[in-house]
This record gives sequence, C-alpha cells and structure tokens, in this order.
Amino acid sequence: MKPTCVVSLGPKRYNSEPESHDTSPNYDPHEHRNVSRSTTNFETLIHMLKAFLGTGILAMPEAFKIAGLAHGFIFTILIGIICIYSLHMLIQAQYVLCKRMQVPLLTYSDSIKAALRSGPSALHKFADLSSYVVDVFLIIYQTGMCCVYLIFVSVNVKQLLDEFLPEPMALELYTLILLTPFVLILSVPNLKWLAPFSFVSNLLTLGSFGIILYYIFSELPSIKNRQLVGTLYELPLFFGTTLFALEAVGVVIALENNMKTPKSFGGYFGVLNFAMFFVTLLYAGIGFLGYWRYGEETRSSITLNLENKNLLAKLVVGFYSVAIFISYGLQGFVPVDIMWNRYLSKRLSHLKHAWICEYILRIALVIVTVLLGILIPLLGPFISLFGAFCSSTLGIVFPAIMDICVKWPYNLGYKYWILIKNIFIIVIGILGLLSGSYKAIAEIVRNLSIGDYS
Repeated sequence: MKPTCVVSLGPKRYNSEPESHDTSPNYDPHEHRNVSRSTTNFETLIHMLKAFLGTGILAMPEAFKIAGLAHGFIFTILIGIICIYSLHMLIQAQYVLCKRMQVPLLTYSDSIKAALRSGPSALHKFADLSSYVVDVFLIIYQTGMCCVYLIFVSVNVKQLLDEFLPEPMALELYTLILLTPFVLILSVPNLKWLAPFSFVSNLLTLGSFGIILYYIFSELPSIKNRQLVGTLYELPLFFGTTLFALEAVGVVIALENNMKTPKSFGGYFGVLNFAMFFVTLLYAGIGFLGYWRYGEETRSSITLNLENKNLLAKLVVGFYSVAIFISYGLQGFVPVDIMWNRYLSKRLSHLKHAWICEYILRIALVIVTVLLGILIPLLGPFISLFGAFCSSTLGIVFPAIMDICVKWPYNLGYKYWILIKNIFIIVIGILGLLSGSYKAIAEIVRNLSIGDYS
C-alpha cells in the first residue's frame, strides 16, 4: 500500500497519491485567480526589467574588479543560469501545490509551509516555522534593497548638487531631505498603478546605459592591463554582489501572483525567461566593459567614475537617480504587502480608518531605510551583504528544498538525480551565504573603522 501525503494549510485538507503528484486533472489554479487590478504581460515585463535593472548592475564593474574579466564573465552567466533555474523551480512548485490544495494562489511563505508538509517526514516539524522564516527574510531582503536604493540616490544627488553650494553638505542631510519624496513614491498602492512609473524608469535607465557605454568606448585602454582572474579570498564578495543584482525573488513572486495571464510567465518564451536572458547578458556586458575601462579605479557604482563636470555625466547621474527613486516603490511594495496583508490588516480591520495604519506602515518603512542609510552609508559592501545573506536563501536554497518536497518520494528521477542535483544547489547557496556574508560584514567593519564611506 502506497503512503499517502497529507498537505494541510488553513481549513482545507488534501489527501493525495504521490505518483500522480496529488493533482486534480480538472483544476487549473491559473483559471481560478481573481486578482483585482491585475497586470498585463507587457506591464509585468516592464516591472521585471525595472526590478532587475537597479543599483546592482552599476556595481558589476567593481564585482569584475574583484573576480577578473574571465572569471567575472563566466561566473555571472553561471549565477544567472542558477537564478533562472531556481525561479522556475519555485514557480513550478507553487503551481503543483496550488493544484494539490485546489487553491488559485499561494504566497511564498504558504508555499514552503505546504511543501515541507508534503516532503520527507523529518521536515514536517519545520513547516510552520518555515513560513515565518521566509516572510522575515523577504522583509529583510526587500528592506535592504530599499536601503541600498536610498543610499544610491543620496550619494548621486550629493555629487550633482554639492558644486552649486558654498560648502559641501553632509551625505546624512541629503538622506534626510529625501525622506518625503520616498514616502510619496511608496504611497502608490498597487502594481497596476506603478506600471507607468516603471515604464518611465526603464526609459531613463536605457538612456543612462547608452551614455555610460559612450564613456566606456571613448577611451578603452589595452585589455592586457586588466587581470583575467581574481583571488579566491575575494570571490565571495563577487558572489554576493552578482547574486544581489540577479535575484529579485520577492518582486518576481509578487508579479506572477498579480498577472492577468499567469500562464505566460513561465515557459521557454515566457516573461521570466525573456527578462532574465536580457538582464543576465546586460549585467555581464556592463561588468566586463566597465572594469576594462576603469580598471583598479572602478568604484562601487560606475556612475561615480564618470567625469562629474561633464553634462552627459550629470545626465546619467540624474536619469539613473530618478529611475532608482521610482524603483523604490516597486521594491518597497513587497515588505509592505507581507506585513500589512498577512499580519496587520486582519488585526486592525475593526478600526474605522484602518487604511491610515497602512500608510503609517509605509512611512515607517521609509524611516527605517533612511536611518540605516545614515548609519551604514557603504553601498558596495551593503549590496554584497544583502545579496549573500538573503538572495542565497530565498533565491537558491528554499526553491531547491521545495522542489525536493513536491516531488517526494516517487518523482525524484532516475537514481534520484533530481535529489542529488538539488542538494548540490543547496550546498552552493549555503556556501555563498556563509562566505559572502562574512566577507561583506568584514568589509563594512573595516571601512567604518577607517572612516572610508566610498
């Protein structure tokens, strides 16, 4: 007699036969979704590009300075492939779990809870805890992204405006001044209304890239003067920076959940593959060319290498600062959505003006990022830290665990090759988390101790 997997989440309970993946052939979760203000394929693609074309891509030349031209290009492509594959595993696992439970939609945290309950018995006791862990990691990660975006805009606005002032103003003051504009952009209530902002942001971003490439190709030195491979000790920083740049798992899940036609998200020619293929090549190209051009003078953001007295350079800084400012609203949508819809709205629904509490939450999130930006204004190491700590877990380790669980125990492939493959991916993620986090924290401490905030 075959064992029966039991998946339980909330009041529904679903008993399943493992060999058939526990799915009802007549139930398609995508056809039962009823999302208010859902986004079209084009709007989703626009948001996807905006989510990935953030501050991370401007840090890629510095990442290549750490890894070298050859290692940097190869590892960027490999990390991109792992990220794409992991996102597909996550989306597919969520779909299978929705079919098993006959629900149209599951959040990331609910998905991993259901997955662990249907996986190996040793993991069942961690199911409830895993839901909270995922939510906490998503909140930390997306808040960290917002913090990095705030630091980026503050640094670049200071670069633009200081020359017009009698005396340069402290970075902390610029950060405080930006508090109100960031509160306003985070007050846009849903992804549908954010789509036009993301479209404008993408146009500004592509225009900025065009000007950056003009600067790069105007004075390319001999490539012989650039190192091809970096030191093993420094590679964790490269891993953290690149993973931060190529992972946006919280936004990706939110976008897929809010699509009008979610079937178009996955697949060989779906929105996910199209966006990630373009983004991965762009990241590798900008990193390679940026380090080739500026070498050991490459800074934490390539915009800081441009001749800031030149009008074109000022346009790049201005355009990209506006683009990142707009992106803050998209990145901040995720932690607000988790904290409000999963934990606070039901507890505060009895209040007459509960919606005011939601906007207080949005203001509080901006204040937290402002305080972090003032306390730790180190863009490069901060990017590496959040990339290594949260992206490794959310974007690599958890999807692999979920893939094992939803296919347990009869669908793990010939000689358990799927299990072996996923264990290998989990090991990569854990090694990246430990080594990258340690190196980034050490770099932050070192820079703070010597007063270097560049």
